[in-house]
Amino acid sequence: MKKVAKIRLKPKFVPYLKALGILVCLILGVFLFYEKQIHDLTKLGYSKKASQAILFSFHKDYILSVGENPTLNAVFESDQFQEEYLDQYRKIQYVNQEHFVSNLHKLFKLGYSTNDINIIFAHGDDAAVGRFAKREKIKYLEEFFIVPYAKLDNYDRYVHYADDTGEDEELTVLYVNLDLDKEDYEDAHLVDSFSTDMLVNKHRYLSSDFVPTDLAMIDSQYASSDDLQASRLAINAFRKMADAAEREGYQIVINSAYRSYQDQVDLTELYFNTYGQGYVDKYVAKPGFSEHQTGLAFDVGSRNTNVFANSKEYQWMQENSYKYGFIARFEKRFEAITGFRQEAWHYRYVGEEIASYIHEHSIPFEEYWAMFLDQRR
Repeated sequence: MKKVAKIRLKPKFVPYLKALGILVCLILGVFLFYEKQIHDLTKLGYSKKASQAILFSFHKDYILSVGENPTLNAVFESDQFQEEYLDQYRKIQYVNQEHFVSNLHKLFKLGYSTNDINIIFAHGDDAAVGRFAKREKIKYLEEFFIVPYAKLDNYDRYVHYADDTGEDEELTVLYVNLDLDKEDYEDAHLVDSFSTDMLVNKHRYLSSDFVPTDLAMIDSQYASSDDLQASRLAINAFRKMADAAEREGYQIVINSAYRSYQDQVDLTELYFNTYGQGYVDKYVAKPGFSEHQTGLAFDVGSRNTNVFANSKEYQWMQENSYKYGFIARFEKRFEAITGFRQEAWHYRYVGEEIASYIHEHSIPFEEYWAMFLDQRR
């Protein structure tokens, strides 16, 4: 049986191998230590890139004392960290905007406080904040931006409107956001998509070819003629409402519903020829600016009388229509906001949630839209 030869290292190689082993251990130790440091930060919610920047800028202890902070994460992740603002970063409410960090630094340099900056970011999108950061510092920022739905881009209009009218900040913001500081039909905004919460008035219009996406015929059981059309959603809601009213002994009916752009042109011409331009300007919406084109508006009547405002059905509608998603659209107390004279018969479908809020808080649809819907348009 053959003997296996043993390999013996020459004495001169042993120190090198020991040194190599020590070096490997050191590298492994450093690596494990580094990974532990990164892990301590990532488990708080910081990204790996931000964690690396924090570690190499020697701010780990500070970050650990602060805890999770999306703004600090964004700053360190952006490679735009500035030491002088370290303690201020953590006081800024993070917003998901493309130029959040660069705009933040511009606002710091203008001398805005962290509270001011939070207000600014809360009232504008990325582009609006960028534009605002290019203007001179505003001294009394909270004057208008204390109103939750105030807009950065409207600041100068707020100032001019308040100076011209003497209105308080809240009314100023509301009126300007609704473009009531402009002439009727001037510089109007095009509404190009159908929804139950769409707003159409003298400052927001529909194109000549706009048609509701769910246009349908109204059953003659619920209408005064058999050729009326409207949004299917609104029709179904009205049917439920009319059936409920009938069970209580009231008879409501739809006298007018969807009107196309051309229908409004013809109606305008009819009233012009009959009553003159003054009447048209005061009482008739221009084509494209009528809610009837949305298919969500109904002129409601009573089957028991020709004067709806004096009927029991009118009183029932005032007390119950919101339960089915309808609001009395043009009330006398809101004429300055809606832009239209009182129409006791004009009801608009907005859905039960919105109608209930409007009923509970006694506000016009414009005000609800400005508070809750304009921000996403």
